[in-house]
Amino acid sequence: MKTILVTGATGYIGGRLVPRLLESGYKVRCLVRTPGNLQGRPWSGGVTVIKGDVCRGSGLEEALRGADAAYYLIHSMADAPEFEAFEAAAARNFARAAAEAGVKKIIYLGGLGAAAGLSKHLSSRHRVGEILRSSGLNVTEFRAAIIVGSGSVSFEILRYLAERLPIIPCFKYLKDTRCQPIAVRDVLSYLAGALENRASDNRVVEIGGATSHTYRELLSIYAECRGLKRGFFDCLVWSPELSAKFVGLITPVPAVFAKPLLESLSNDVVCSSGEALRLFPEIKPLDYRTAVQYALMRINEHNVETSWTMAYVPHYSRPCSFIDTEGLILEDRHITVAASPEKIFKVFSGIGGERGWFFLNWLWTLRAFADLILGGVGMRRGRRHPDVIHQGEPLDFWRVERVIENRMILLRAEMKLPGKGWLQFETRPAAGNDRSILRQTAYFEPRGLFGYLYWYSLYPLHKFIFAGLAAAIKNRAESVS
Repeated sequence: MKTILVTGATGYIGGRLVPRLLESGYKVRCLVRTPGNLQGRPWSGGVTVIKGDVCRGSGLEEALRGADAAYYLIHSMADAPEFEAFEAAAARNFARAAAEAGVKKIIYLGGLGAAAGLSKHLSSRHRVGEILRSSGLNVTEFRAAIIVGSGSVSFEILRYLAERLPIIPCFKYLKDTRCQPIAVRDVLSYLAGALENRASDNRVVEIGGATSHTYRELLSIYAECRGLKRGFFDCLVWSPELSAKFVGLITPVPAVFAKPLLESLSNDVVCSSGEALRLFPEIKPLDYRTAVQYALMRINEHNVETSWTMAYVPHYSRPCSFIDTEGLILEDRHITVAASPEKIFKVFSGIGGERGWFFLNWLWTLRAFADLILGGVGMRRGRRHPDVIHQGEPLDFWRVERVIENRMILLRAEMKLPGKGWLQFETRPAAGNDRSILRQTAYFEPRGLFGYLYWYSLYPLHKFIFAGLAAAIKNRAESVS
């Protein structure tokens, strides 16, 4: 049995590739910075998880030791300073460790586009491929344009623009630049197929769907699939910075993610040859319209495997695990509920998203709108699934920090705050038949004087809201049949 290493397993593509490799009979390892973020995945028990950081070079030796092949699915989408240097350093670390471990094949997913005049985002994708190849490794580099699938960042931008704008501003590049989008299922087929496809060794393979379009056509076709009538007007003003802020207001995708994608609009991203079809004749790529219909079907069925939001943590909200220490302010309450812990867990683990926040939801929405105005994430991200929640996922303006099935969830605030905040729901059996204790705790670690002023000035309101929230969870749990 071959051993395959997957980097980026918590990301959009990696999280979908791993279960397909397992189904094919491979032994899979995952190299991740935060192993806990794989907990709760249906396939997590079937893989070996190794903690490491490719940028720092940690964990690579252990992860690559004895591996037959490795997937390099690491990429920074955010418009962060010096992201090109970080990507290059990570690629060098990985290539060096893979060469030392004697890995027989590296499979890398990069970006499509001609070499001349590329955006920084696409140039960095190409540069990573060059670094991997320069080590003398056997590298198959796939280059793709927009990946169409439920939860894809590019698809989400198109989807929300078409859904929310009856008349869409049409910038120059939306009319003139061509793109060859590819369905996520076809990307996964190419990635998995390359493991045993010797003809793809040491090649750069451009992959795309069956059709190419202008970006305006992509929006129009999406609207047609949804039965929406959408108009366009020419917009002469073009600035990636301003356009990214506009996209950040209209869609759940923050400007820091949207800007690199919008900068790439100036580049035609279409396949220059049909080599992928020759090398992989068994793969028949979908056309864009069909790919959209499949994505919408997944969304409507609440069957979104992975989402771009898993990889996005706001720059102002660095990951920080909750530790019960002195210096934390908390608002803690316990109530008895005439329901089992399983029923109570089902209620509070299903909070947010389309269900809302059970009590005075309009106030939560107002707080989210204020956060959005201040440059925060707002309430736009929702949740991946209405009932199932995994560690590491976003939930409106929270991040799921910890999940203990049928017992507890801990949410970390990713809204803009003068400090750090957590909200914990926990349940346990109580004395008496079919009775349980619901414990709901809000923790706040203030930053400076303003942090204390923020907490105490809003404490009366918080106390009222949290009391109502606990009561609403109680009522819902007791009404569950």
